[in-house]
Amino acid sequence: MVEYTPMMKQYLAIKENYQDAFLFFRLGDFYEMFFDDALKASQILEITLTGREGGGTERIPMCGVPYHSASGYIDTLIEKGYKVAICEQVEDPKTTKGMVKREVVQLISPGTVMDEKGLKEKENNYIAAFYVYEDKEFGFAYSDLSTGELKSTVLSLQDDRLINELSTLSAKEVVTRSSDASFITETVREQLGLVVSLHDEVEPTAESEKLLDRSTALSERKAVTLLLHYLSETQKRDLGHLQKSIHYETSQYMKMDYYSKRNLELSESIRGKGRTGTLLWLLDQTKTAMGGRLLKQWIDRPLIDREMIETRQADVEELMKHFFERVELAENLKNVYDLERLSGRVAYGNVNARDLVQLRNSLFQIPKIKANLGSLSGANNLNQLGEKLDPCTELADLLEQAIIDSPPLSIREGGIIKDCYDNQLDQYRDASRNGKTWIAELEQKERQITGIKSLKVGFNRVFGYYIEVTRANTHLLEEGRYERKQTLTNAERFITPELKEKERLILDAEEKSVELEYRLFTEVREQVKSYIERLQKLAKAISEIDCLQSFAEVSERNHFVKPALSEDGTLAITEGRHPVVERVMGSQSYVANDCNMSEDREILLITGPNMSGKSTYMRQVALTAICAQVGCFVPAKEAVLPIFDRVFTRIGAADDLIAGQSTFMVEMLEARNAIVHATKNSLILFDEIGRGTATYDGMALAQAIIEYIHENVQAKTLFSTHYHELTVLDKELPHLENVHVSAIEENGKVVFLHKIKEGPADKSYGIHVAELARLPKELITRADEILKTLETGEKKLPDATPTKLEREEESVIVRESVQNVESDDMQLPLFEIEEKPKQTKARQSDVEAEIKKLNLMQMTPLDAMNKLFELQSKLH
Repeated sequence: MVEYTPMMKQYLAIKENYQDAFLFFRLGDFYEMFFDDALKASQILEITLTGREGGGTERIPMCGVPYHSASGYIDTLIEKGYKVAICEQVEDPKTTKGMVKREVVQLISPGTVMDEKGLKEKENNYIAAFYVYEDKEFGFAYSDLSTGELKSTVLSLQDDRLINELSTLSAKEVVTRSSDASFITETVREQLGLVVSLHDEVEPTAESEKLLDRSTALSERKAVTLLLHYLSETQKRDLGHLQKSIHYETSQYMKMDYYSKRNLELSESIRGKGRTGTLLWLLDQTKTAMGGRLLKQWIDRPLIDREMIETRQADVEELMKHFFERVELAENLKNVYDLERLSGRVAYGNVNARDLVQLRNSLFQIPKIKANLGSLSGANNLNQLGEKLDPCTELADLLEQAIIDSPPLSIREGGIIKDCYDNQLDQYRDASRNGKTWIAELEQKERQITGIKSLKVGFNRVFGYYIEVTRANTHLLEEGRYERKQTLTNAERFITPELKEKERLILDAEEKSVELEYRLFTEVREQVKSYIERLQKLAKAISEIDCLQSFAEVSERNHFVKPALSEDGTLAITEGRHPVVERVMGSQSYVANDCNMSEDREILLITGPNMSGKSTYMRQVALTAICAQVGCFVPAKEAVLPIFDRVFTRIGAADDLIAGQSTFMVEMLEARNAIVHATKNSLILFDEIGRGTATYDGMALAQAIIEYIHENVQAKTLFSTHYHELTVLDKELPHLENVHVSAIEENGKVVFLHKIKEGPADKSYGIHVAELARLPKELITRADEILKTLETGEKKLPDATPTKLEREEESVIVRESVQNVESDDMQLPLFEIEEKPKQTKARQSDVEAEIKKLNLMQMTPLDAMNKLFELQSKLH
């Protein structure tokens, strides 16, 4: 067994409790890492890997970062999903004999970041916890440590409720017991970018009880307790800014699963561009960081309460009516600092003087904002919000009296507190300032006495104040007048008894002044702590006002209209637009479309060519509904909308290779999710269901899904398809209507009109789209020939999908086809087989052997087409 040095033993003992984190071990001016931590960190952070003796026969791997610039390295590790344990010296090395005691003072993880640089201004940084109770439900809680937000609920064990909540919150970390960890699979961790932290079950403490609502369910209380204990244990400091837990019900909001939000690009682009191109990107004209975070919450959780929706819409309408007041309001909001996160930093003790200046300036804006809202005549809710705004006048006055306007970043070097705030501080400053004035006068006086014009009085931290004379002039000094202090290469430095006395006075005053300023600043900071709750309430009101003015600005700028909410489920959108696509394309080139659905028209079967705009049309209907239910106006000329309880989407082709699921499996799982959970008040968007399998399988599934929704679910459904055979369903299903996206053919070229019209499409224009994609001209010509052959009806489709026996007889069918033997039961040939002279058996045999070797499951349709064309050429 290796006998390590005392320091390495100390390191290993501390590391034992933080196996899942990088341990930043303080040694002098560096945080050092050893063993595996050093090996991994040196690669991730791209820093030099070294080594040191530690008691064993081999050198221990080591790397380190300067403590004064460690925050950047820590941020890098956190962004990559790691944890960092900060281990500091908790004893003074100058007064401690032997080994200095060290302890972990904070564990920083993706869900507990407090450093402003590591947080995104307009995004919450949530950490969640769940507790499985008696195998029947999840207790669920989440918090944003940087703002103090704390909420909880109870979730069903069924389906993906837990995963949906975590994805809605974009949680960075989840805490749970070891026994419950299996509910978060490795696939889900990677998909959501989650860090899972395991924690033992704990009992509520007196502090956690203060934040718990006793009326909440036991499972919910246990989840909150688990989360609070984890935060307390890892942060090891005052968490007084955490707000009392608020219970919420997921049924209070429109439900959308992870895939639906991704497909609709509500807050994250599926093209990997962050917010750009999302609904959040379009609607975000907030002026404060708090408002930006609340807006994302509103979009992630649209309302289903009619009164709350109409209240928001009325506020937006009022703000749109008062343009000049709204502009002034927006300007005042720009000067409001992030009060939520500032409150957290005050509680943490890492707030600086500049933060307090920003807080003071923010509070000075509150009376102006109150006046802005008071001038709105018909906005009862906005008037009430204005009345709730607490300017915290006493706090603003305190900060105005105490903190200078442009303080330094450091709080330990003085220059923070205003003159006249503290008498003792004024005395120190007077002594220091007068002493420096005396020294400046001394220099002039000594030059006159000695006649040495280059004589100067200087100062450095090592030797203090001195009189410096060049060597060439030292003979001019009166003997005994100066006392030699330091000899330089080209000069001598001296001191006088008088200068020595002033030096002591000045330095003593400066040192005491800096110490007193720091103490006064901490006293001010403690007083600010007592306002945290009031500041958090103020922040909530400001955030809501900011979101509403953002809706008003966006609605006016983009010509949105106030929607009416129907009682009977009617959906009537006149000249609706996809708000994001319109913003990108420009309103002049975007083609608006109507959408009308009712109890007698619940399903729209949409046909039309690829690239014509079917998916865009479907998405714009969903986004219009979401805009309405978050309280914003909508992109249309007129709109009557029902309140949807859920939105389901199946748009686009994507597979989940990590979970071993093909495109078609993902398609079927998403279809099942919608069919099982949708209600009469839901909205379903299905794009090309069934295309991932054989033609007849897909068509059969698509028809069965449509019929099931029509008869059993009865939800508003937009169903786009290329199976034109399904358009006859409007004769059998009374609540289904055909619509199509129109296109015309001019000079052999397709022109997409992007206009929705009644009735089915006449053709798909698939070959024209392939031509637009610049496939080889020879291929396009051949495809056109094949299409004409199929359209003549010379080869009919089989009545059913081929059986296993029929597939085994495939080679026989091909051989008979080549010999021009007509059969109504044969499989549909991809190419028209012209009558040719009989081939030799040898050539036929070669083709048959090659067909048998084909791995059809590994071939794309285009590969299959090219291969069959090659085989046919051999037979000609």
